[in-house]
Amino acid sequence: MEIIIKGATEEFAEKIVALAAQRSAELSVITVRPGWTVDRAERYLRDLTASSRRMAEMVIADGRDGYIEADQLRNVLGKLNGPSNGLARAVPRGVRKGWWPEGTPAPITPVSNPSNPSWHENIAYRMDKEIIPVFREALARIAAGRSAAEARGITPGGPGKTYTTFAIDTPAGTSIFGLGGSELPDDHQDDEDAPRP
Repeated sequence: MEIIIKGATEEFAEKIVALAAQRSAELSVITVRPGWTVDRAERYLRDLTASSRRMAEMVIADGRDGYIEADQLRNVLGKLNGPSNGLARAVPRGVRKGWWPEGTPAPITPVSNPSNPSWHENIAYRMDKEIIPVFREALARIAAGRSAAEARGITPGGPGKTYTTFAIDTPAGTSIFGLGGSELPDDHQDDEDAPRP
């Protein structure tokens, strides 16, 4: 007998195990807890668009303690709608794809203006201090992988880039494919279901 329980509390899972044991079932229990590991953080960061990843990098940069003013982000990224939407969509997409369990919190959250909360004006973005080292390690892994690939002459979008696109003409029309890291063509930046490497 195999029982798979997703999104249940530990107490509920223990009750199911006890019930199955009454039927002499052989069970193995695998507990997957919501939260961020280095592997999950790396998957999250690789799945982001280039502007969303840049935003994440700025939030967790050394010396910022997981907090950055929205104006500082705008100075570098311009409008924050696209990058912040990319961050917001990545967690539910990861749950749908089975990369992390339901209940995994968003690693980067907006900070609303306390003097005008009804306007949903974001004055900053933050990450909990407990997970900053996890995400910094994930960024280090990504950088090391990029450097190793470039050292071997593998630069899909050219030196310093991680993504390239190419088109193939077929009888049904032209298909556009991507190869490499997380940077997507501009016309797919906000398309949640756009193909990700």
